[in-house]
Amino acid sequence: MKEVLADIERWRAKGEKIALATVVATRKSAPRPVGSKLAISGSGDMAGSVSGGCVESEVYGVACNVLEGAKPELLSYGISDDLAFTVGLPCGGEIDVFVETVPNALIDRLIGVVEREERAVLFTVVAGEPLGAELLVAEGGDRLGDGPEELVDQVEELLRGGRNTLLDLNGGTKVFAEVFGPPPRLFVYGAVDTGEALCKAAKLIGWKTILADARGKFATPERIPSADELIVGWPEEALARVQPDYQTAVVVLTHDDKFDVPAIKGALESGAFYVGALGSRRNQQRRRERLLEAGVGEAELERISGPAGLDIGAESPAETALSILTEILAVRARRSGGPLRHAKGRIHVEEAQPA
Repeated sequence: MKEVLADIERWRAKGEKIALATVVATRKSAPRPVGSKLAISGSGDMAGSVSGGCVESEVYGVACNVLEGAKPELLSYGISDDLAFTVGLPCGGEIDVFVETVPNALIDRLIGVVEREERAVLFTVVAGEPLGAELLVAEGGDRLGDGPEELVDQVEELLRGGRNTLLDLNGGTKVFAEVFGPPPRLFVYGAVDTGEALCKAAKLIGWKTILADARGKFATPERIPSADELIVGWPEEALARVQPDYQTAVVVLTHDDKFDVPAIKGALESGAFYVGALGSRRNQQRRRERLLEAGVGEAELERISGPAGLDIGAESPAETALSILTEILAVRARRSGGPLRHAKGRIHVEEAQPA
């Protein structure tokens, strides 16, 4: 939505109607990920993309019909190998695109959700009846629209998963669940070289980065320029300020019990989806004993990724940061993190999930 938001606001200021085309499912390879949008104004302007150019022309034509009063439509395209090659893919794939007009009241609310980085899920009936019905549900329970109320109970799980999903309801009805929210956060405790490398790498994939250290001479913008936020404070203070949640990964890079133990213990008591700690296996075992003494249970200790990272032979701070960040991504996606050639499932797949 962000990629077309400025254009939508400009068109609406002129009083134009707007159609939205959204990628709701992909199979095999696909030019654009699920959730990608193409916006079309009443005067014929376009913004965004659903395929990198190979099916835009036909989608545009359907959108013009919808703007003139035709019903919303779910389009399916099989992208040939030759056509896929022109948009930079090694093989063809399939995409489903839903084309609709969106009521102004819903657009207004969506703009607010995006600008304020609120957490919300937009449910849209893309197949079955009532076709095109939509329901926007915010994390706090606020809702707008007349879409399927029975899906409200799934909002928390969908927000935690953080991925757009096509849901199958009884009777052949399909509902696209589009997840909105702030970017994931990486919280690093320890203003060391690897901390800066981690923040730099995480920012490249759009994450918000926060780094803390009790040593003010270390936690400076000059030493850690890639952190979106720097905190000078002890672990308890920093964690209270950050309040890690299910969209937050925590990595502890210090090698001192007075920092490590409260930082890891506090992270385990939070909602963080990942808790990693740097250090040798011997250091991990010693730290484990200190955590047990501090009252951390055996089950909670199993949540710690330590030594943090995937086994890629990392040596430098940048390589170590890459190792840790890839493990974080694997945990978030519930993947093993092993070689893709050994993966049993498809590499890129967006299949309908039962509601």
